[in-house]
Amino acid sequence: MNVPVTRASADAQIGTELAMRRTGMSFQRTRMGADRTLMAIIRTSLSLISFGFTIYQVFNKLKEAGALSGAAPARNFGVSLVFLGIGMLVLGIVYHVLYMIELRKMRQEMSGAGLIHGQSQFPPSLTLIVAVVLLIIGCVAVLGLVRHVGPFG
Repeated sequence: MNVPVTRASADAQIGTELAMRRTGMSFQRTRMGADRTLMAIIRTSLSLISFGFTIYQVFNKLKEAGALSGAAPARNFGVSLVFLGIGMLVLGIVYHVLYMIELRKMRQEMSGAGLIHGQSQFPPSLTLIVAVVLLIIGCVAVLGLVRHVGPFG
């Protein structure tokens, strides 16, 4: 049996279609917001790591030059800042990954319920890749400061 399409039912279908598209796009906006949050964490972590590394190196060089005799507390403070930056970065990466997993799960549930159109692919997060690379560089820097090995030792 064919149901006649009226102007009101056609408008309702268009409205439903537009709502589904807007909801699908909101997932993309939410993902971009999570990426911006991770970028803020990266900026802060990078500042902490680089500032801590600089403090350590300055006081280490002053001690080697004989200009200072007791530079250990300042150097320890520098190493602490590096550890703080790395810890913040690790927590930011973990939070970001868990949030993305939950977002994808919610999108799949809504897609399965027919509330939004099919699954659109999230491209790999360049921000997450940069965060992991910075984490590796930060860990190498800590090894250089603490163990005096590697390119920063």
